[in-house]
Amino acid sequence: MQTVKASALLTNKVGLHARPSVKLTQTAKRFSASIQVATSESGPWTDAKSPVKIMRVKAAQGETLHFQAMGEDAQAAVAALVDIVARKFDEE
Repeated sequence: MQTVKASALLTNKVGLHARPSVKLTQTAKRFSASIQVATSESGPWTDAKSPVKIMRVKAAQGETLHFQAMGEDAQAAVAALVDIVARKFDEE
């Protein structure tokens, strides 16, 4: 099974704090694919469907979020996650 990868620049002012973390995990949970996120292409990778684990990433404004997904809807999942980051989690 192929791994789909993409990245997005985190531009919202407060970074990946509580509300964006929840929105990111809610988006990830809409898909059946296994999805992970990291602040470096080499990891460490974190389960994108776990709000607690995502909040521990503590990504700040200006960092790049890297996504990788495996599964039937991996392409759509990664596209949705890149989109929500690009939309600044609909907060600004």
